[in-house]
Formats: sequence, C-alpha cells, structure tokens
Amino acid sequence: MTGLDGTHVRVLVVGAGFAGLGAAIRMRRSGEDSFLVLEQADEVGGTWRDNTYPGVACDVPSHLYSFSFAPKSDWKRRFAGGEEIRQYLRSCAEEVAEHIRCGTRLLSAEWRQGPRSWKVTTNAGTITAGALVLASGRFSRPALPTLPGLVTFPGRVCHTARWDPRIVPEGARIGVVGSGASAVQAVPALVGRGAQVTVFQRSAPWILPKHDAAYGTAEQSVFAADDDVRRDHRAEIFDELDSAFEARVLGSTAHTELRRRAQDHLRRSIPAGPVREALTPADEVGCRRVLLSDDFYPAVASGAAAVEPSAPLAVQGRAVRAASGRTYELDALVFATGFDASRPAIASSIVGRGGETLAEHWADGMTSYGSTSVSGFPNCIILGGPHAALGHNSAVAMLEAQFDQLLSALASVPAGGVWEVRAEAEKAYTAMIDERAASTAWVSPGCRSWYRHGGTGRVTLLWPGTAQEYRRRFGVFHPEQHTIEQVALGSSC
Repeated sequence: MTGLDGTHVRVLVVGAGFAGLGAAIRMRRSGEDSFLVLEQADEVGGTWRDNTYPGVACDVPSHLYSFSFAPKSDWKRRFAGGEEIRQYLRSCAEEVAEHIRCGTRLLSAEWRQGPRSWKVTTNAGTITAGALVLASGRFSRPALPTLPGLVTFPGRVCHTARWDPRIVPEGARIGVVGSGASAVQAVPALVGRGAQVTVFQRSAPWILPKHDAAYGTAEQSVFAADDDVRRDHRAEIFDELDSAFEARVLGSTAHTELRRRAQDHLRRSIPAGPVREALTPADEVGCRRVLLSDDFYPAVASGAAAVEPSAPLAVQGRAVRAASGRTYELDALVFATGFDASRPAIASSIVGRGGETLAEHWADGMTSYGSTSVSGFPNCIILGGPHAALGHNSAVAMLEAQFDQLLSALASVPAGGVWEVRAEAEKAYTAMIDERAASTAWVSPGCRSWYRHGGTGRVTLLWPGTAQEYRRRFGVFHPEQHTIEQVALGSSC
C-alpha cells in the first residue's frame, strides 16, 4: 500500500460501496479528477462484499438496484443475488480504480479553516481535502445481542453479515435469531441445503410475495440491443415502487390494501393454527420494513423450519433456552439481528467546527439539511445518511439524487471555497421530516424499529415521501440555505 502522507485532493470520499463508487464515477465523468476514495476493506462492495450468507439477495428489482449511468443488461433474475451485485460493483469500480485506496482506514477527520480544509488521518498517512464525502453506509456495524452462556456453545456462531463458511447445513440443527430481511432469505436457503432450522422470533414480520423470476436470454438480448426498452423497464419499476409510499400513510386506502395483501399471503401459505398465529404480526403493517419472500412461509409449512415466538434467553452448551422456557439443542447459531444503523460508524471520528464530533451533534438522533449536510461541518456531504433510506423504493435512487447535489455544490462553490449549511435550515428540514413522519406507520402505537432513534423515538433514517419528490427538491445544491465564503488558495492551512 502506497503511503498517503502529504496528499491533497479536492474531494475525499470515505467508503467504496454503492454510495462511494457512484459518487466517484459521477465526479470522474463531470471532469473532476482531484479525488480519492478510501476503503478500509481489501476490496470494494460494501454490504454486498460483507454479506455472503446462504440466500443473500436484494429485495429491490435488479434494474433499479443499479446505477442508471452504469446499466447492466444481463441481470440473471428480477431480484439479483448477492454475488451478482458484488460482481457488478467490482466492474463499476474499474472505471475509477486509480482513485481507490483499499485497505485504508479513516482514523479521524478534523475541519480546519483554509483551502486544505479537512485534515484526515488514516492508517496509510495524513491527507488533506477541500471537501469530505462520507459514504460509509448504514449497514457496516452488525448488531449482536448479549446472550448469557454463549461462550459455552460448542458449535459455529456467526452474524449473517460475517457468515462462517465452515457451517455445513446438511443434517445440522441451526438456530436463526431474528425474523427480518436476512432471516427470511437465509432460513429457506438453509432448509434447501438440508438443515433443520429453528427461528427465534421476537416479532413476526409482514411479508408479501416476491414474485422473483429469471430473465430469459431473449429478454436480456432485448435489453442489450435497445437502451430505450431497458430504460423504460427501469422507469416502470421505479414508478410502481414509488407509488407504494402512499401505503405507508396511516388511514389511507393503500395502507389497508397493503395489510390485506400481506394477510392473504400468510393465509394462503400457512394453515390455520398455532404456527399461523405465531407468524401473524402484532404491529402495524409498514411499521418495519415489509419483507418480500416466495419461500419463507413454504419452508415453515414444510416442517423443516420451526418458529419459536420468543428471543433466546441463555445458552448452556448446545442447549439454547428461549424466553418462552422452551429449550433447543443446536449445532450452529446464526444471528440475523440486523445492524446498528442509528448513525455512521465513523461519526465519532469526524470533528467539525469548534471541536464537536458528528456523533455528539447527533446525540438525540441524526439530523441534517437535505439528508446530506450538517451545520458545523463545512464542505461535508453525507451520502445515505439521515432520512436518506426508503421503505418502499430503491436506495440507489436516493443516492443518485445526492450525487447530483454533490456535483452541484462543487460547481457552485469554487475550489478553495467553504460552504456550510445554516443551523436554521437544518432545524427547519428536521421539523418538516418529523411532521410528515407523524402520519406514517413508522410511528404507529407500539411500533419499534431501526428506523427510529432509540432515545427520542424520532424517525431518523427514512425519507417521508417519494424518491421522485426527493430528487426534484434536493437533487441540486441550494446556496441560499448555506453560508458561502471564498478562501484564498494561498492561505495557510
């Protein structure tokens, strides 16, 4: 690894997943060449590099879960598997390979007034940058519950985001802790490989049919030969998904219809009785992410996957005791318990104006203006941060709007200039988010999810509107919401 001491770039990007790679490609194509992308891992890919568990796939259609400016015509399935997405990102990275530094971890980033505004310390040396782009993602820190006696368990133990390839499903008794998106993919895949699975479920999820299917060679050929057909296909998917935001609004006809569709899927798949009762959600539909699966319910109905409707409480050797009092003898234990998505993992290492860290600024939950900018942190853009996730559409659509905002900011503020969002703009944006979120299922009575801050209960991750609206309003830099000053390029750093 080449040392980076003394390096200066106009833009430093932290993270080489979807967000970081997309930003790099868009900057390169816009003519901006003074930038670096730091990636702490040995290869690019973000969450699709880290998650290799059986059954891993996307729940957003492939042609929309990819860059509009880097299309892929030969997706194998309507919903791509994890490995295909990983290979897609690796191919995208080739365009900006000379700008990427893998194996380079950010240790700290400190704002300093001047043309070399951000001083960034890494394990490969100290870099300065005019602007800092945080693209480290929200799914980088696996959440693991504390389980007394886990150290006594003799079998394999892992989180889905850190899959242990030494787990051999065939003939194994495997406990899967959790019932979210990763669990409903891993459980049927493990059953399909011969495992007997016990699902430890604190709360049942709402599940819709996925309707996954392979793209035939004829379809792939048409997409490759006719860009208009491929673009129209992508646009049709986008419009269909974006219209589903209305189903997250409490009291709407669309919300009632969403509940009915999910209930019908459960009733068609699981016979009446205790198992169906265990799989019937207690919270409002849309409170948490509505899952898509064609094979989770069949795996349970087959008897190869059993549902324990409570969390594991303690472990003694191979015996895992649930809160219900039931005990299960297991050979492997897999935690599908999600991530700590309350803020980027590096927030405590980002030091803004006056010495405040980003983590301190967000002590009561993430806030921003435009889901990208935070007062007190000049020349800093956060990709995929506060209120930039969607519960109904592709996160890539939001990222592409944020790439536009980044390029707009770089074009609006000359090199060496300083832009900083006004505190009142951040406050007003946050108040708007809170007001609009109040009418959604995300804040329905009894709703607890990773969408919300654990202390305040505020929705801090989701944008309460359509992706189309976000692009229209925030796909451009708004100078009137910022203070902007030009710093002489000869100023001392």
